[in-house]
Amino acid sequence: MGRGEELSDFQRGTVVGCHLCQRSTREISALLALPQSTVSSVIVKWKRERITTTLPRCGRPQKLREEHRQILERVAREKCFTSIEALAAEFQSASGTVVSSNTIRRELHEMGFRGRVSSYSKARGGKGEVKKQAAPHRDDGDANVSRLDLRVGRILTAEQLPDANSLYVEQVDVGEASPRTVVSELAKHTSVVPNRMAVLVCNLEPAVTNGFTSQAVLLCARSSDRVEILDPPSGAVPGDRSCKITIDLPESPQIMQKNDVDQSTESIRMNQTDLSIAGDPDKESTLEKNVWEQIQQDLRTDAQRVATYKGAVFGVEGKGVCTAQTMTNCLIK
Repeated sequence: MGRGEELSDFQRGTVVGCHLCQRSTREISALLALPQSTVSSVIVKWKRERITTTLPRCGRPQKLREEHRQILERVAREKCFTSIEALAAEFQSASGTVVSSNTIRRELHEMGFRGRVSSYSKARGGKGEVKKQAAPHRDDGDANVSRLDLRVGRILTAEQLPDANSLYVEQVDVGEASPRTVVSELAKHTSVVPNRMAVLVCNLEPAVTNGFTSQAVLLCARSSDRVEILDPPSGAVPGDRSCKITIDLPESPQIMQKNDVDQSTESIRMNQTDLSIAGDPDKESTLEKNVWEQIQQDLRTDAQRVATYKGAVFGVEGKGVCTAQTMTNCLIK
């Protein structure tokens, strides 16, 4: 039953997801056709280090985890420091991780940072450049839904944290090689169950909560006392882009009854119009917080539970619109 190659990150994430669903090592081994020793090894690594990625087997061991490297890169780009020691002190304050200045220097060098520390926040070029340059800043006046990287996702696992009874930690398949970790403050409002489809914002800055790095945000319809996870259209699959198109509302929305949204999806789709919303989704982890907050103000469900942006419904091209289960005329965030 042995394997001749390394497990992929997706396979490791699936093993952890099954473990969080209270499956035994033997059950996971039979389900995924993996040796029990391999399954056990993946689970032990998850419990000890909270990671599923394969670490290098030779050479210098990694002293920083990936979320710490992301924090280090952000600190290096956003502020202009006079020395590596000042940058290291700021990184340690932001991440809570204590490492030497030499480690910081080496990690930055591997990321492609060169030259003086004070020039890190400036645009750089040349053959030594490894990381992509930050996306150009856009004016807040250009804040619209087209800048969101909205994707359909399938919730693989959902675990309520015992030391934070309002939080769920989910593993969500958004059509990538491995699932994303998502931390949602939903436990006091609604249940998050495996295999549920959802709509996620995937290009916000990762946020660390209770030791977990949240890599996306679940979109929900919200009122003062209720929360419902937004549903993508029937037939959507993980990785489908939402807001790929925008659709005008029918001229007489009152002809649609509350329970007729699904049946009317096709007729709504026939009324597609170009709303001339300019721009493309911002690159990974580059959408500014103030832009996201500005866009949120115009995301709402309408009287038919359909998700809208400034009155225009949105969904997945060729498959329909996004809806809430029961909530009408509510904010989406």
